[in-house]
Amino acid sequence: MRARLALAVSGQACELREVVLRNKPQGLLQASPKATVPVLVLADGRVLDQSLDIMQWALAQRDPAHWLAPSEGTEADMLALIEECDSRFKQALDRCKYPARYPASDAAVARVQAVEWLQGLQARLVRHNFLFGRHAALADMAIAPFVRQFAGIDASWWQAQPWPHLQAWLAQWQSSHLFESVMHKLPAWIDGTAGVPFPHPPTTD
Repeated sequence: MRARLALAVSGQACELREVVLRNKPQGLLQASPKATVPVLVLADGRVLDQSLDIMQWALAQRDPAHWLAPSEGTEADMLALIEECDSRFKQALDRCKYPARYPASDAAVARVQAVEWLQGLQARLVRHNFLFGRHAALADMAIAPFVRQFAGIDASWWQAQPWPHLQAWLAQWQSSHLFESVMHKLPAWIDGTAGVPFPHPPTTD
């Protein structure tokens, strides 16, 4: 999702190909032997197969919302927080969301670890509406999708936590036009067929 957010906000035209990972098409395997998603194949043949790399590439082409220029801190500061999210928080998230996949791990311990990290986000958001100041930036867009996953594990529990600023931040992001624009469900892509134009053209009645 976060790669789509950056592609959409920067207006980078591309084609989406929805991949079912349990039935990986040959086109995916040829583009990236890792066979993970997302994968972006550039016009010059280069392949980006990390979502953060795709975000940074898209924003380097065009950054109309100034995601790379937060009102507080630097891009390096944002990348450090995103790295924490992608490692420390994501590990705990996976063990909370998919406990059967990690039988050697204690989901309760993982939740405590996730909560500790989320409390740091809450502390940031007490000062401003966004993680690095007065407007949404790269860190907000790279981290929010994973916080959304965690909140969705138990919505009642999430709403009961003493994190009003974090909850409002997530709710604002989920109600945004940008979020809605990347949430279209697509049919599974079949090798040899065209992708879906993205960003999606406006519909007409």
